[in-house]
Amino acid sequence: MDSIIIKASVYFNSKKAGSLWKSEEIYYFQYDSEYLSDNQAVAISFSLPLESNMYKSENLFPFFEGLVSEGWLLSQQSINQKIDEDDYFTLLLENGRDLVGAVTIVRDFI
Repeated sequence: MDSIIIKASVYFNSKKAGSLWKSEEIYYFQYDSEYLSDNQAVAISFSLPLESNMYKSENLFPFFEGLVSEGWLLSQQSINQKIDEDDYFTLLLENGRDLVGAVTIVRDFI
């Protein structure tokens, strides 16, 4: 695995569900072992079913990409936060505490 550049914790209904991180070329997501051991745990997305294996992708996972703002709000966040509109990962980390729905993304400082 490449060295981690940016990492975040992913919460589902205020419980830590897993970690999302990026290396130079690959995105990773892995469910937290404690979350997986909870018999009431549910997958955060149909495209990321509950399993202990690490998910890898050359692009940001579509589920997480779908959490990024769109349209006017995306434009405003990009301008105000000085983040490229196409940098969905950084936009997600910057705005992940205030997402619609049950998922919250909190950047880890490693």
